[in-house]
Amino acid sequence: MKIMTLEELYLDQLRDMHSSERQIIKALPKMVKSANHEELKAGFNRHLAETKEHLARLDRILKDLGKSSGRKVCQAAKGLIEEGADLIHAEADEEVRDAGLICAAQKIEHYEIASYGCLRTFARLLEREADAELLDKTLDEEKSADQSLTDLAVSVVNAEATA
Repeated sequence: MKIMTLEELYLDQLRDMHSSERQIIKALPKMVKSANHEELKAGFNRHLAETKEHLARLDRILKDLGKSSGRKVCQAAKGLIEEGADLIHAEADEEVRDAGLICAAQKIEHYEIASYGCLRTFARLLEREADAELLDKTLDEEKSADQSLTDLAVSVVNAEATA
């Protein structure tokens, strides 16, 4: 792979996040099914709908660039999702599993927050303001999802896991 310009890096990272979002769309229904706490299930379902929108935004940006999503596989998302799948299949107390699912989801959120922050910055540097606005909206949604998971963990789930 050859990445010599910021434009090439931007495209590479857009494709990386496209792969990441596709993988997350496949993983979230499994997390919903595995979760015990109704508010956690609802949160995962809300984020599934948002994630589909994130993918649509990436498709729009790629289309505007005249590029396809390519065949890139986001290895970071793959690994983080595999960690979550291990937890789903582990023998575990339901409340403890919920705490673990929040942890797994937040690892993914933090990866996405870092990635979308970089992409937004690259878009601005490349004077692609429409892209930057779409990426900023996604970044805000990822931050909100992360905060919702923290709030749920702190207010209810972690306490139930310790009981």
